Amino acid sequence: MKTAQELYTDGLRDHFAPAMRALGLTGWRHTFSLPDEGHWALIGVVRRPLGDRVRFTLELSLTGKQDWADSGLPGLRPDPRVRYGVETWRARIGELLPVQDEMWWEVLPGPRWQVAVEDAVAAVRHYALPELLRLVDRHRTGETYLSRAGLADVNAVLLSASVARIQRAELTDKTLVLTGAWSRSDPVAREVLQGVAEGFLSAGDERFRAVRCADTLGRELWVFPGR
Repeated sequence: MKTAQELYTDGLRDHFAPAMRALGLTGWRHTFSLPDEGHWALIGVVRRPLGDRVRFTLELSLTGKQDWADSGLPGLRPDPRVRYGVETWRARIGELLPVQDEMWWEVLPGPRWQVAVEDAVAAVRHYALPELLRLVDRHRTGETYLSRAGLADVNAVLLSASVARIQRAELTDKTLVLTGAWSRSDPVAREVLQGVAEGFLSAGDERFRAVRCADTLGRELWVFPGR
């Protein structure tokens, strides 16, 4: 029987890497890049052997290509698994998932070892890649309304009501778009977010006339117009 390390290596080479390329990313082994003229939009696989198993997670980063060139740091491109200080944005995959916490997959010897790799591919398809695409597009056309730090007080209110936090608050076409791991079938989330939207609208900011809430795949959930 193959060891966990051997299965992990096989999984990345034969399953994870081909899936990344099928999604439009370039790269191999442990780092993959979303093609873009102005940014390094990257996904890196972080491995942690642990006894009879191998644990792994994903690191994501966005760095301006000119910022990287001006930094004088070694390498043709950043390694998303390394924190340099010149990144525009970086996160671990768990921050983008509904769990909003550390996420490690485990490869163990046995008939179901490939499930961890398949789950990681699904996380990239449904969360990591859409986030990178939005970030790249935002830096071309959009505007951040509040940073993650600026959302801390609002997210504390959401947390107290057991509602998922706001991951992003961006301005697009006179609309403030709030993105988070919400569901249209959650009436509590809708009620609490309506109150949040009314608070934003009451500020009288002329840059937006409505608040739209979207899930992490960009699907519209609710729209709250200003009065």
